[in-house]
Amino acid sequence: MNDRQDPYAQDPYGRQPQVHGYDAYGQPVYRPDAPERVYDEYGRPVQPVQQPQQGYGYETQGGYDPYAQPQQLHEQQHQFYEQQQPAQPVQQTQQQEWIPRQASAPAHEAGEVPREEPREPSPKVPGQASVPDYRTEQFSFIEEPDEDSEDVIDWLKFSESRTERRDERKRKGRNRVVALVVVLVLALGGAAAYMWWAGSGDKKGAATASGAQKRDVIVVHLRQTQGGGSSTALLVDNETTKKGTTVLLPNTLAVAKDGGGSTTLGKSVQDDGTGATRDALNTLLGADIKGSWRLDTPYLENLVELVGGIALDTDTDVPGAKPGDSPVVRKGSAQNLGGQMAVAYATYRASGEDPGKQLARFGQVMQAVLKKLSGDPAAATRTMESLAQIPDPSLSVEQLGASLARLATLAKAGTYDTTALPVQADGTLGDQATGKVVKDVLGGTVKDTGRNATPRVSVKNATGGKGASGAAQVTLVNGGYTVVDGGTSGTAEAASAVTYADDRREADAKEVAKTLGLPASAVKKGTGAANADVTVVLGKDYKS
Repeated sequence: MNDRQDPYAQDPYGRQPQVHGYDAYGQPVYRPDAPERVYDEYGRPVQPVQQPQQGYGYETQGGYDPYAQPQQLHEQQHQFYEQQQPAQPVQQTQQQEWIPRQASAPAHEAGEVPREEPREPSPKVPGQASVPDYRTEQFSFIEEPDEDSEDVIDWLKFSESRTERRDERKRKGRNRVVALVVVLVLALGGAAAYMWWAGSGDKKGAATASGAQKRDVIVVHLRQTQGGGSSTALLVDNETTKKGTTVLLPNTLAVAKDGGGSTTLGKSVQDDGTGATRDALNTLLGADIKGSWRLDTPYLENLVELVGGIALDTDTDVPGAKPGDSPVVRKGSAQNLGGQMAVAYATYRASGEDPGKQLARFGQVMQAVLKKLSGDPAAATRTMESLAQIPDPSLSVEQLGASLARLATLAKAGTYDTTALPVQADGTLGDQATGKVVKDVLGGTVKDTGRNATPRVSVKNATGGKGASGAAQVTLVNGGYTVVDGGTSGTAEAASAVTYADDRREADAKEVAKTLGLPASAVKKGTGAANADVTVVLGKDYKS
């Protein structure tokens, strides 16, 4: 800072000014007696002016002559101060030096609050125009607040507060609108999602019920050693829904016959055996039957004894073997049945009673046995081994024991039902059987049960011979018909007969007669076999 050079520091006349110091802005300060560099009270250099009578000089606000001798300049300054402040004596010390006061740095640059300091009046020189000396107190409006300023501030604050409150209300209103819209969107979205979920759930439930489930199905045949009758049921273990079901199959159910044609379920069990009957049921129902269990009545008796007897609600009295004997089974609720009693109840059918009644009693006994059977596969297998049965090739003793153990668990848990497969008079399956049992319980699809399917033709031999029935069946099968074996009549008939019960089958009946070489007069409307559309009774007039 002391290295700065002042272009006015050199006197062109060879006089060297004497630097006394530097001001706050780094400008050199000279002695008062140095005419080459003279400052006014504000630290501003005196400007040279041309005087008409006195020659060139410096014009200042103080009005003194810059070319005056130092003594004269000093006297002029002294006179100026005396004129401005006559009541205040000025004391000067020896060798006192006058240093022009420089403008101080702004208060905001020094980091301090500006403070007003008293100013010394500028010296006046006679004959010079003076510059007005303005003081800060003359501008009091800058520092002193107006008397209404508080009111103005209060009004501004009130205006700002009111504006802020209005903006806040608007903002809250917008937020409430946005929140309401979001809630409505979420509610609508939730409702739509629920409806979609509910719809998809129904679809999934329908799809699951229609067969997308894991099932274990075995067929059981109760065969009577006395009388030759049989009862058939499907034991269904639905592993997906954790439910078990016994599906009772009427003996009048029409099934395909091994080698062509069709027959009834009862005849298939007696004549074709368990393997062929299982295949026929799979073809008809579209179900996946894993194996067959042949349960003759002596084995059922032993099984009931092995599980410690059963208890069930009986719907009828089962009479004794001889007239006058006490009933073997009493009608009532929670009847305890041993082995013989259980067999008698399961196979009993009163004279003229619907076959479905006897089939329902068989279902009761089977469910009661499952409730008493162990749910442990190993224990159930040991029980089956104790029966000393010859197992069917399709189902080993271990497989049978495991299947029955799972069914026993479901029966004990109360998730087990018994239902019958509805069969129409002609042995076919209608919509009720197709929808509620075959599709929902078995997960299968019924085949060839429509009205437009190939008519079933029941052939009964009444010729008195043995070969006529077989020859007629072969002829009909070759003609594209489904044949149901009607058996052999004990009484020979002289003339053959072709009957139909439904008027829609009249044309079919005439075509059947033509195929067998029988006259058109043999065709008539009447009652025929329950499991066939057209019934043929071969008489002695039939020529094979």
